Amino acid sequence: MTRAATLAEIAREAGVSTPTVSKVLNGRADVASSTRERVEELLHQYGYQRRRSNSAPSSPLLELVFHELESAWAMEVIRGVENVVREEGMSVVLSESSGQLSLGQSWVDGVLARRPTGVLLVLSGLDKAQQAQLTSRDIPFVVMDPAGDPGQDTPAVGTTNWNGGLVATRHLLDLGHRRIGMVAGPRRMMCSRARIDGYRAALETTGVAFDPALIREGDFHHETGYREGLELLRRKDRPTAIFTGNDLQALGLYEAARELGLRIPEDLSVVGFDDLPIARWVGPPLTTVRQPLTEMAEVAARMVIDLARGNPPSALRVDLATSLVERSSTARPPATTERRHLRNFEST
Repeated sequence: MTRAATLAEIAREAGVSTPTVSKVLNGRADVASSTRERVEELLHQYGYQRRRSNSAPSSPLLELVFHELESAWAMEVIRGVENVVREEGMSVVLSESSGQLSLGQSWVDGVLARRPTGVLLVLSGLDKAQQAQLTSRDIPFVVMDPAGDPGQDTPAVGTTNWNGGLVATRHLLDLGHRRIGMVAGPRRMMCSRARIDGYRAALETTGVAFDPALIREGDFHHETGYREGLELLRRKDRPTAIFTGNDLQALGLYEAARELGLRIPEDLSVVGFDDLPIARWVGPPLTTVRQPLTEMAEVAARMVIDLARGNPPSALRVDLATSLVERSSTARPPATTERRHLRNFEST
């Protein structure tokens, strides 16, 4: 069918006028949500893809979406995206989902109205209907560090979170620690679950039993590192080392340790995750797992632009390697504690 005939047939089946279908296609807000959903379903059913033309070109914009923008973590991602779009003569539009991992219809409507070259979602995701809306307008999207399963057909860029959790915990085990706690990130996020699994694998392959009482769930913020860290450190059988799900929680743990009069690393070893710039400047400098945030953002941004140019990626899933950065926040456990835990370990 020709473009006009397709729009007319969609309009007839939806019980609306052809201009109403055009409004939906163009991201106009003045369409009832029930009508929009009905039209979008038919657009998807027909496999209709809006053809870009000289009269309605895409804007030289890359839409960058965060679930929140409060941390230095986000700045590292923005830096990587800017490195790419600057070379392309493009600009970045930033938006935030206020801590939510899913995006509302108002955001989708705004994207359709702006007609960006493409969309990069960080720790966020699109439901099937939203994916269909962007696909029907020929707006490519890529997910960076997906919070959930993005689907096998969605391009995604991440890092080796499981291996990072394994390496961090193994480093502490190699130093002689046997009672190792963890302040993890939210379990609903894939990256956090993978780091927990790596932590458990390191313990179990070394013969150290996993103790659920030593793992606490945080939210990747400084406050939960402090709060959950206090809970772990106030235990009579407190851990001699703690691995945190990110660097911000490690800084909160530093504060908890100082409040309790514990020295790092003499009384407590700490390992973070991310390797944000501040990790080098805190006292003592933080041992952490580096995930290449800037490089991840560069790869994801180039993937979006390539998709917009009709060049599919060689792989839909790209994971960049993590690595351990050893600094001064880790050391062997205190001698008396080490001997006690070693006797317990040898008797099991």
